[in-house]
Amino acid sequence: MTTIRISGNLPPNIDCTKAPVAFGRRALPKLNEELQSPELLTRQRALMSLCDLVHDPEIALEAMRIGCLDSLKLLLRDVDSTVRMKTTEVFYRLATHNAGRVAFLKSDVILPLAQLFDDPVDICRRNMHMAIEMMSEFPGGAVGLVEAGLIPRLVFKLTSELEEIQELILDTLHFCLCVDTSEALATETVSVLKEKLSHCSGRICSKAARALMDISVPLEGKLKLCEEEVIPILVNLLGDPSPEVAASAAGALMSATVTTAGKYAALSADALPPLLGLVRSPQMSVCLNAVKAITVLAEAPEGRKELLKHLDLLEDLRGHDSEITRRAAETAMRVITWKP
Repeated sequence: MTTIRISGNLPPNIDCTKAPVAFGRRALPKLNEELQSPELLTRQRALMSLCDLVHDPEIALEAMRIGCLDSLKLLLRDVDSTVRMKTTEVFYRLATHNAGRVAFLKSDVILPLAQLFDDPVDICRRNMHMAIEMMSEFPGGAVGLVEAGLIPRLVFKLTSELEEIQELILDTLHFCLCVDTSEALATETVSVLKEKLSHCSGRICSKAARALMDISVPLEGKLKLCEEEVIPILVNLLGDPSPEVAASAAGALMSATVTTAGKYAALSADALPPLLGLVRSPQMSVCLNAVKAITVLAEAPEGRKELLKHLDLLEDLRGHDSEITRRAAETAMRVITWKP
């Protein structure tokens, strides 16, 4: 039988950890006001609600339009770790939207985020690096990170951060080094990345090799890899069971051995046998990078002499499914069979 008695329990869809969201146009302005509240619980609950809402790109755009970024930047310095954690998560959610990345540059968000490099809470640093990595994938964002001078700081943190954060840093470095390598070459970046080539994590090892390939694009970088004796280590990585590691190592060799010193360093480290072994790899990136590295080494007389014995391997690639691999094989054969 029904009664008029009202239950004292909250409705099942009410979450007391989140701020109630106002109706319609008042929703986001109200949350923005609560983000600036002196009450800790109010700020926490507002962040919880905002974090859920900004998954929607339209809501995220409106949140940035009404000035939520300014409020969030202030919360990055909050003494409460929960506030900082949820604030960095909101920034990451916003960074997944193109409008968010553009707004970050206009609102100078990069340096306030970078202030959390030494935050004592692991998840705050992880969220912050996720946001920065997402920004680096955007060309303007990568330029902004480089101009903010973050490359040396990112490299320094590689020596002390958690493994999962190191992976994020290496991804960020990859996009930043595609923009500019001068700061990396002016610091101990090559030495740090060289150490990471021996890391127990295959993902870190692979991403470190990829970063070295980026650094070795300019001549100064190629010479630096020779000076630091990185090439023999890359040759050893060609035999790694992980296709990602082998592909990155072959790619770094392809770039670093363009110089005469690089060619002979690779030949002295006996790079040709493992490279030839990778030519038949089912992974296109492994096969392609190996063929390109072989092409570069074939420019040395000693390399050409040895490779003339293995033309059949490259001949088989003329029927490869990938057109780019077929063209790379034809180029390799042309270089190997060249006669003065």
